[in-house]
Amino acid sequence: MLTICVFGHPVLRKKANEISFEEPQLQEFIDEMFETMYNAEGVGLAAPQVGRSWQLFVIDTHAFKETYPDVEEMKEVFINPVVEEISGEDFSFNEGCLSLPEIREDVVRKSELILTYTNRNGERKTTHFIGLVARVILHELDHLEGHVFTDRVSSIRKMIVKKKLNDIASGKTKPKYKSKNN
Repeated sequence: MLTICVFGHPVLRKKANEISFEEPQLQEFIDEMFETMYNAEGVGLAAPQVGRSWQLFVIDTHAFKETYPDVEEMKEVFINPVVEEISGEDFSFNEGCLSLPEIREDVVRKSELILTYTNRNGERKTTHFIGLVARVILHELDHLEGHVFTDRVSSIRKMIVKKKLNDIASGKTKPKYKSKNN
């Protein structure tokens, strides 16, 4: 199990670096990311969230299936992703984040995404994603750019969540999983 970096940890505000597919222990690290994500009951986890400033994230949308039966189930690894196009309708969805425990906010994102990335097997792919899968990927891509989802809410909502963010950064808010804020 990896330790999840929560709001206040500097790695969450840095643009992540490209990673070589030949990185030692990469496959083991990916396994640990999935295990950490499942243990924390998440649907996505980016390497910066576990203290590695790497262009890498994992997702598994299976947890959405019960609430959203039409969602495409996808378990995937994304290494050095490149956004080709973001398009579609704007849609609002109540997002949460393992690095911002106990905070949920409505975030507007586009509904479609074309992304080029390397998967776990070293294959470079360009894929079109839609709906909740696109949203999860866009959320994780933000982490690779040094952003968190509360950066995307209105100024008024930012003021409202400011105390909660300060509580996370100061260690007053303790998630149910192993975490660190600095």
